[in-house]
Amino acid sequence: MVPLADRMRPGNLKEFVGQKHILGEDKLLSKVIKNKQLFSMIFWGPPGTGKTTLARILARELEADFMEFSAVTTGIVELKKIFEGLRQQSRLIPTIVFIDEIHRFNKAQQDAFLPYVESGLITLIGATTENPSFEIIGPLLSRTRVLTLNPLSREEMQMIIDRSIQDKVRGMGKFNVRLKNEALDFLIDISGGDARTVLNTLEVAVLANYQNGKKLLIDKKIIEDALQSKMLMYDKAGEEHYNTISAFIKSMRASDVDASLYYLARMVESGEDPLFIARRMVIFASEDIGMAQPTALVVANEVFQACHEIGFPECQENLAHGAAYLASAKKDRSAYNAYMAALSDVRQFGNLPIPMSIRNAPTKLMKDLGYGAGYDKYTKESLLPEKLKGKKYYKK
Repeated sequence: MVPLADRMRPGNLKEFVGQKHILGEDKLLSKVIKNKQLFSMIFWGPPGTGKTTLARILARELEADFMEFSAVTTGIVELKKIFEGLRQQSRLIPTIVFIDEIHRFNKAQQDAFLPYVESGLITLIGATTENPSFEIIGPLLSRTRVLTLNPLSREEMQMIIDRSIQDKVRGMGKFNVRLKNEALDFLIDISGGDARTVLNTLEVAVLANYQNGKKLLIDKKIIEDALQSKMLMYDKAGEEHYNTISAFIKSMRASDVDASLYYLARMVESGEDPLFIARRMVIFASEDIGMAQPTALVVANEVFQACHEIGFPECQENLAHGAAYLASAKKDRSAYNAYMAALSDVRQFGNLPIPMSIRNAPTKLMKDLGYGAGYDKYTKESLLPEKLKGKKYYKK
């Protein structure tokens, strides 16, 4: 059975809900459609805001060929073969190539799009939930226009819910469903402006509780139960995101390799950005392993670099290697704790006067004032400001 979210996907601009800042009268995309002037673009926005749907609608409105791919499941070699095939054809209508999760392609992979975009062979529409400034290479950004899609408002979410409940052909109209106000408010609140989350949750709630021929009144408890039934619920901006990365870090800290690999697999399988995981591993190498095994930072950095160069899905093997290594390593937080103690004093006392002997003396005036006087490179005396003389932050 086709999921409700797909069945209710808008087929034209009249059905599309939200994003009035780019679709309203005299706004950018409205002008694109009106003038039949298409250009390559990047749709940047949270999940469930209409990136894929909008790309499909644009292709229909502009009568363009539409080719849809995902960076998770499609390789650059495969795409280049398709693009070269297009080059051999005499095409009278434009070709829109839509790449979902385009940020999952690494720098070298993104480079491969440049000649096809630049020549006009394809019009690229990329979709990403990550900041394009960090995840899309400069040359590709310079050839595209970044359009930001916003989370849907409460009014827009309610419009989508009402339409889904009333539609007897594509929606849940045949089930005779009504939501209590508290259930409606809760459903909208937990959605975070994500239409897909709302529709998926609503469908589970209806299908799990409908009794043939009877009117179904949905309360908050039914919505809560439906949420718990969702497999691998993982919102990269929500609570589950932070819960899972926290469990991953704490498992490595406890030297529990099995738990570390489990939470790693859970994040990767749920669509977490490998570079986000790798960054946290680099931090962990210094914060929790530190002086006990200094090479851990080297390993973590290499894992990050491998993820950046190789990309998903192959880089998950590098992540697994790194997670097992870091979890197995001895732990020592002394450097981290020492720095935090020093930072606390900086915040408490501000910029205390630096001892004259270790001040920089680039001019004669400074030397005459005593800057650098009596400096001994190998002194055993404390070089901290006078107020903190003799204080010990780092304990070996």
